[in-house]
Amino acid sequence: MTEWINVRSTAIRRIGYDASTMRMYIDFEDSDPVYTFCRVPERVFRDFVRARSIGQYYHQHIKNRYDC
Repeated sequence: MTEWINVRSTAIRRIGYDASTMRMYIDFEDSDPVYTFCRVPERVFRDFVRARSIGQYYHQHIKNRYDC
């Protein structure tokens, strides 16, 4: 089951995570499809939603690292 969390970000609407599949989903403000990221440790998801800057965390820790 995917857990969705709304976040405060100018670029990202909400972030979802399914612990059983280690898949994370990002719903960006300016795009229609929800992006899927694979083999994401739960710790990364938790740190992401708690980050001071969601966008900065995305660029430093997620982008181009968890492609399916």
